Amino acid sequence: MDEVIPNHVAIIMDGNGRWAKEKGKERSYGHYHGFLNFKKLSKYIYKKGVKVLSVYAFSTENFKRDKKEVSYLMNLFMNKFKDGLIDIEKMGVKLIFSGHRERPLPKGVIKTMNELEERTKNNIKGILNICINYGGHLEIIDATKKIYSEIDDIESLNEELYNSYLYNELPPVDLLIRTGKEYRISNFMLWQLAYAELYFSNIYFPDFNEKEFDKAILEFSSRNRRFGGN
Repeated sequence: MDEVIPNHVAIIMDGNGRWAKEKGKERSYGHYHGFLNFKKLSKYIYKKGVKVLSVYAFSTENFKRDKKEVSYLMNLFMNKFKDGLIDIEKMGVKLIFSGHRERPLPKGVIKTMNELEERTKNNIKGILNICINYGGHLEIIDATKKIYSEIDDIESLNEELYNSYLYNELPPVDLLIRTGKEYRISNFMLWQLAYAELYFSNIYFPDFNEKEFDKAILEFSSRNRRFGGN
């Protein structure tokens, strides 16, 4: 079977904490190794020909977790993302962030996000969309509020225009991958996932390597995408 490479892949990087727990380690150990895998895997994904990669890094609901775990994740974003994604930058990939840039996000995280976007804004070989403090319902609500305040002729509103009011104007997701033995979308990119193919893996994200990604691509290649047709 010939490989069909999706234009836009979205990944729910789930299972870091459970991966660590099964090894007798703290959840932070799993998050760190999840980040290491993300750096390696993302490079492979772009080399495969994917143009847009969206990853669920931290949801609005994740702030309900233990304060120690949340603090560790925020420090991981601040201390590792800036230098840890240099290889992605060198590939010509633009970094963007989706989600609310306000409290409870620490100022240091927001600063890192802004710096990475500014540093890579002219890159044109691909897009890495990192979703932090993100929720799919909230994105749709925020877009609707902006439309209400800016558009006088509501009859002019269509799907293309609505898409431009989301956190970032991106093409629809072709393939959603969720790792970690869970089978939910979990409020992730609800608008963009309308016709996405869904792939669920029992592998925890720190172990979801290039071979596992190729399995997802093989499954995607076998699907008959009809987009509501016959």
